[in-house]
Amino acid sequence: MEKVLLAYSGGLDTSCILKWLLEKGYEVICFMADVGQDEDFQAARDKALKIGASEVVVKDVKAHFVEHFVWPAIRMGVIYEKRYLLGTSLARPCITLALMETVKELNCQYISHGATGKGNDQIRFELSAYALNPEIKVLAPWRIPEFCERFEGRNDLLEYAKNNNIPVAATTKAPWSMDANIMHISYESGILEDPSQPGPEDLFQMTKSPQNSPNTPIRIDIVFSHGLPVRCNNPSTGTSYEQPLHILKYLNQIGGEHGIGRIDIVENRFVGLKSRGIYETPGCKILFEAHQDLEVYCLDREILRVKSFLTEKMAEYVYNGFWFSPEAEYVKKCLDESQKSVNGRVTVELFKGNVLVVARESLSSLYNQELVSMNAHGQLNYTAATGFIEINSIRLKEHYRAHGVTANNVKGLSRSFSRVKLN
Repeated sequence: MEKVLLAYSGGLDTSCILKWLLEKGYEVICFMADVGQDEDFQAARDKALKIGASEVVVKDVKAHFVEHFVWPAIRMGVIYEKRYLLGTSLARPCITLALMETVKELNCQYISHGATGKGNDQIRFELSAYALNPEIKVLAPWRIPEFCERFEGRNDLLEYAKNNNIPVAATTKAPWSMDANIMHISYESGILEDPSQPGPEDLFQMTKSPQNSPNTPIRIDIVFSHGLPVRCNNPSTGTSYEQPLHILKYLNQIGGEHGIGRIDIVENRFVGLKSRGIYETPGCKILFEAHQDLEVYCLDREILRVKSFLTEKMAEYVYNGFWFSPEAEYVKKCLDESQKSVNGRVTVELFKGNVLVVARESLSSLYNQELVSMNAHGQLNYTAATGFIEINSIRLKEHYRAHGVTANNVKGLSRSFSRVKLN
């Protein structure tokens, strides 16, 4: 029998896929990666073995995920379409790395997964797998005609699970899909597919509603070295954490308590579809805001602008499944180079869903208090501003001269800027 290593979650899709692969005559070994999700791995193991898996492998990759994927993402400042902090996107290459190590250990010919043919995860899993092992074969049931003809969607899977005595958490009443790890939880599908309808409050698991969060703000100090978080302090309690895993766990806890990190968005999938997703990312939202503030404080203006362009490209690479790619490796090296001077402490205030930076300090900052002060001229030759303004005004003067703007019709120009056409 040919061996299939199934990326198994214990949820509806992969439990049914496990049974279906067994029906097709494969030996199926289930693989589970512990990336910090709230999961009863023993129960999932027992369930998979009961369905018919020959073995269940569980690997704890939480620390590796935080140190080698989450922390670099914070350092690079990646955020997709200016809102999504890429919690699921970053976990996929980490999981695939452990998956491919297990393929080698157990001499499997195939890997399989429960990602749908409409989503991004199929791309992330498979591109990462092919980059790490070009010879691997992939069984993607949601792209196999026989499987898709049998199962139209989640309702068919629920019926199949019922007929085969497969216990699942999803129900027809609340059939949304959830993906969780130590960085975030994402929710999509089911009733969430209608973007005009708000997500139900009982959906959220990592964060309190901002309305129900504490009425007293809390302040946290975060210390960065070369763009990486190296320490987190709570001055009011004397609490301090230095290990990446411990820092993220603590920030998730207090961020969740204060309603930090919720977003409800429609995003552009790589396959060309738009999808609606709801995300909770409390700890990394805090780190992202603190890091961004320190960057502006420490980096040269033009380096920051180039870095911002590269960050946007890197976010696309991560979202689209190209973590393991020559372009991502190149851009990551450039972004790492930009972080040499991003060192210092940032104080953030958490309150009612908001992360407010209230103070920062750094020995490598380009901020010159004497030079910028309004109480002293300092080293700046203030008369030089006259020539600076004159040179920059030439382009504006010539543009509007060429378009016939004079003192007599300047009011018309002003109205053209403010006019709004209403349909």
